[in-house]
Amino acid sequence: MSTDSHLFNPMSLAGRTILVTGATSGIGKATAIYLSRLGARIVASGRNQDRLTDVLGQLQGEGHIGRLFDLSDLEAIVPWLKALCAEIGPLNGIAHCAGVQATRPIQAIKPDFVMEVLSQNLGAALMLAQGFRLKACHGVPASLVYCSSSAALKTAPGNVVYAASKGGIVSAVKGLGVELVRDGVRVNAVAPAMVDTPMSDQFRSILSEDNFKRVVDMHPLGLGQPDDVAAAIAFLLADTSRWITGSILTVDGGFLA
Repeated sequence: MSTDSHLFNPMSLAGRTILVTGATSGIGKATAIYLSRLGARIVASGRNQDRLTDVLGQLQGEGHIGRLFDLSDLEAIVPWLKALCAEIGPLNGIAHCAGVQATRPIQAIKPDFVMEVLSQNLGAALMLAQGFRLKACHGVPASLVYCSSSAALKTAPGNVVYAASKGGIVSAVKGLGVELVRDGVRVNAVAPAMVDTPMSDQFRSILSEDNFKRVVDMHPLGLGQPDDVAAAIAFLLADTSRWITGSILTVDGGFLA
């Protein structure tokens, strides 16, 4: 075996197949591209064909796959995952980046709003875990990485439902990290603070310039870029984190410090 250090990449994902949800924009898109640069075969999932085609065109390497799928249909997730793996083979990882950002004060929420946010941000995550644990759906090694949020650990008024949904991810990771060990699956999550994405643009649009600056100033290292989170997700998917499960990695520019 070569001892040339220039050929050693501890975060190499060569030969591994990884599903990236929410791959058509923001952190999900950056993650799909980043993982392809590390040698992974990407299964990019999203709800918009034009955006899916766009991201597939930006992936490095060959053999990547795009799949249209709506994760809001919780009952369809496990059958979809089983059919996908029957077609392409087992996955070595899932980077679950899909989700919804929803800001609404408690006095304005309705039951259907609560259920929608919890379903899309937490329910889909749990159903992906149920499907991924199946022997036909995961290879060796196998790693599941969720995208939680710093809002799960430090939130603000008007953000309680979103924060609760992402806090559910934190709790789920603790339980799944132990429960899925017997299945050979590691489970972790990243918890980003504000990242410069289309989702943060929506948040910015409802704030005054001064208020948005205050939010930015709460991040000592400034706002993050999608690649900052993608790199953390890659770490948790790679063998560099083989002794880590049930953990939350904050990627927040010092926001929680």
